[in-house]
Amino acid sequence: MGSRLLCWVTLCLLGAVTIHWHMDAAIIQTPRHQITRTGGNVTLQCAQDMNHYSMYWYRQDPGLGLRLIHYSTNVDDTKKGDIPDGYNVSRSKKEHFPLTVKLAIPSQTAVYFCASS
Repeated sequence: MGSRLLCWVTLCLLGAVTIHWHMDAAIIQTPRHQITRTGGNVTLQCAQDMNHYSMYWYRQDPGLGLRLIHYSTNVDDTKKGDIPDGYNVSRSKKEHFPLTVKLAIPSQTAVYFCASS
């Protein structure tokens, strides 16, 4: 490879999580695992079928706790969390809250979690 070094970013998701209460309800994150080249954009999907208004994206780095990236309290209403730089979100439907990792860098290698309430 000579002096050329390829960097990759690994994004791990808590994939296809199903939460059971009194009836079947779910939060689905896709893809389950994602590896991309440095500088690439990656969109992580999150969908919920619980009719919740609030949705959240968290990131967990190795050895650290969860940190809030972005959240939404309703359709077309998104807010920045503690670490929003390098990420975009949108919320055009109540059920969906995709997160885009912009120009991925190695320091964004983490486990990503979506939640709703």
